[in-house]
Amino acid sequence: MRFKWVATCFAIILLFLLLFLMTSQEQENGTAEDAEDKAQVLEQKAAEEGSETPVRKSEAITPTEVQAVDPAGAAPLDDAITCLARSIYWEIKGGAAVEMEAVASVVMNRLGHEGFPDTVCAVVKQGSEQHACEFSWWCDGRPDQVKEDDRYALAKEVARKALNQQLKDRTRGALYFHDRTVKPAWAKEYIKTAETRSFLFYRPRDGTAR
Repeated sequence: MRFKWVATCFAIILLFLLLFLMTSQEQENGTAEDAEDKAQVLEQKAAEEGSETPVRKSEAITPTEVQAVDPAGAAPLDDAITCLARSIYWEIKGGAAVEMEAVASVVMNRLGHEGFPDTVCAVVKQGSEQHACEFSWWCDGRPDQVKEDDRYALAKEVARKALNQQLKDRTRGALYFHDRTVKPAWAKEYIKTAETRSFLFYRPRDGTAR
């Protein structure tokens, strides 16, 4: 009799544990979906030329929400958060947070600008059809899965702030950048707006993208 009672209690505990885990997973999935939905709205607002309307608190992506998106760093690049965060992660390759913010600003500056697409993913993938990607990591033929979880978590937080319009644009409106170790010919045609330890940033002289 005692054994049956213990077994029944154990079964009830297991059932509650299973329900808790299922509920937690559903909430996590919902959080990620909420973040992706918010990001889609925010990128549309950012793409509207001259749009400087502050993001309402109810529209802003939260730190918890952004970290729930693509937790393993291996999801397809088909939402604004993943595309922006993965670009920040791979372009910087272990650089300082200030450089992550600068790259994020370039992506956001391009968004909706004449000559560039009006979604984050399209901006990141631009040029791939001609095998001449604007962001080299997208066309380098290497796997795009994340290797450093802590660095990717930081990249996602920077992406969150960028989409929420909470980042100061340290690049002063730059639409282009390159590593200090290279000297591309196109740089002579543009105005240098900012520089960091590893990168130089530029904008067109007449404001027109080429």
